[in-house]
Amino acid sequence: MKKSGCNQHLFIDGYYSKKLVALSLKCMHEISLVRNIIRTLEETFPEKIEKLSRIYLQVGILSNVQPILMQNAFEAVLLDEPRYNNSSLHVEVLPVLIYCDACDKDTEVLNYTFVCTCGKPSKNIVQGLEMMINKVEFEEQ
Repeated sequence: MKKSGCNQHLFIDGYYSKKLVALSLKCMHEISLVRNIIRTLEETFPEKIEKLSRIYLQVGILSNVQPILMQNAFEAVLLDEPRYNNSSLHVEVLPVLIYCDACDKDTEVLNYTFVCTCGKPSKNIVQGLEMMINKVEFEEQ
């Protein structure tokens, strides 16, 4: 068995698999996330899942989820789940927001400097760690 990196194929005893099975650890993280997303949608919308059209995710910049890797993982999962070939994944990256107790405001974190515009530091993260399914669309027929 010869394994290769992300977006590569797997050779087992001379047999060439079109499925993206042998992936690097980094890709496996995203593959697992995509599979869990699909499983969640299958459980939530069992009567409509075959008409899945678009999945919209929101991921915080601190969530350790990279949009391009999620797209690659989604395409890899589609090889194993061809019934979803007409669906697409859209990933929106959310900035980090902190809440300041001193001035009662939310402030966007720039350059990983967790300081409010009033000058006070804050570790109260209110946005930027999440990964959530924001919206799902189904084909109407």
